[in-house]
Amino acid sequence: MQLKSKSEIDQMRKAGAITGQILLELGEMVKPGVTTADLDLFAQLRTKELGAKPAFKGYNGFPGTLCVSVNEEVVHGIPSKKRILNEGDIIGVDFGVIYDGWYGDSAKTFCVGKVSAEVDKLVKTTEKSLYLGIEQVKPGNHLFDIGFAIQNFVESHGFSVVREFVGHGIGRNLHEDPQIPNYGAKGKGMLLKAGMVIAIEPMINAGKPEVKVLSDGWTAVTADRKWSAHFEHTIAITEQGYEILTLV
Repeated sequence: MQLKSKSEIDQMRKAGAITGQILLELGEMVKPGVTTADLDLFAQLRTKELGAKPAFKGYNGFPGTLCVSVNEEVVHGIPSKKRILNEGDIIGVDFGVIYDGWYGDSAKTFCVGKVSAEVDKLVKTTEKSLYLGIEQVKPGNHLFDIGFAIQNFVESHGFSVVREFVGHGIGRNLHEDPQIPNYGAKGKGMLLKAGMVIAIEPMINAGKPEVKVLSDGWTAVTADRKWSAHFEHTIAITEQGYEILTLV
């Protein structure tokens, strides 16, 4: 675990702002007829325009600037000209940048046009669970307090928490210690400290929690093929509580 100084968090704030701004602009592009490759190209060009570098492109061989996961895809979907968004779909867009050596990382699930009531509930519950987890971020709380808040809320609404993928520390590397599960027992895990910077990212399934990775080696889908939603923010822990670095 690497604690960041106030000046280092200032630098991460810049990376976070770029990440959040581009993700906001991507959301405005999401509509029927758009391909996931269209979104990826925009993100790549816009990142360069703002003086940053894509965090994901080439990471362990990943081919895209974005992870774009549609409907039953949980995370790590590969952008494609063949994947066209349709009315009623949802798309999880996971995006990160490197700015002056520091990483920002965020994700949001967007609805494509009008979605069903059950899908709308899944998306809103997942987003709400992220903010409930963030509310647990303050010095003196325990790491698993975050996951407990997320899991308790999600399961009370009839959904399930993915176990295979979790949040993480972030800084000069995309993934740093500690791992941040989206489940767990209250009062367990390490104590949170000012100077920690973490990415909290609940991935919530409409059905069972199990996932499987497709033959492309990246795209994770729900085992039962029910739909999944994903939200994420980069959070700095301060003396007073927290600051969301990727919020715009």
